[in-house]
Amino acid sequence: MSSNTTFFDSFTREQIARISAAGTRVTLPAQWSPIAERTPADKAYILLDGEMSVRRGGHEVARLGPGDIVGEMALVQHQLRSASIVTLTRVVALHFTEQALQGLLDEVPAFARALDLVVDARSSVA
Repeated sequence: MSSNTTFFDSFTREQIARISAAGTRVTLPAQWSPIAERTPADKAYILLDGEMSVRRGGHEVARLGPGDIVGEMALVQHQLRSASIVTLTRVVALHFTEQALQGLLDEVPAFARALDLVVDARSSVA
């Protein structure tokens, strides 16, 4: 996502409240890897504060910040993780289990559409 656009921009306040309620607010320490490349998909995060590095084969391919979602692609595509995620700073994020994410896809059509757009964009550069 661009620095001026966040994943939340396309949602109403009510939808943001529903999305937020489905996740668990977590704080992750700097230099921690919550997602490892080539592992099964079981969670996703929406960053609220801080910065993460996306790494393939140990090389950084992207940086993510507040408003970005991470970990969604492998969940949606039912594949192993295509990259590792490493926190560069202390990160505050909403953590979503696979079950919570699936519930949002079923209950909030705008969330499903927004997630599809992110997955499509990331698949084209993967």
